[in-house]
Amino acid sequence: MVQKIGDFDEFLKRIDQRRRYVKTEYQAYGLELAKELGDWKNRSLYIKLAKEQPREILEQARLFVKDQPSGKIKNRARLFMWKLQQLKNEHQPL
Repeated sequence: MVQKIGDFDEFLKRIDQRRRYVKTEYQAYGLELAKELGDWKNRSLYIKLAKEQPREILEQARLFVKDQPSGKIKNRARLFMWKLQQLKNEHQPL
């Protein structure tokens, strides 16, 4: 699925609104991740993940959740965490 340019403009607009609270890029990414997964109460977890985990793995897990049919998913955050753990295990050296 291709994202529209307007989505990026909206992302920048939301970042500008949170400018006094959000000081770094990983904080902004974590907040957007929490919003997309519908898990705003655990936003600090997503900020921590954005800071400590490779962005490639986070993006793969996010896109996996995004590609699932919305009617089948009961808890997007739980599915994201499951996929993230699976990807981390795949990327760990033996």
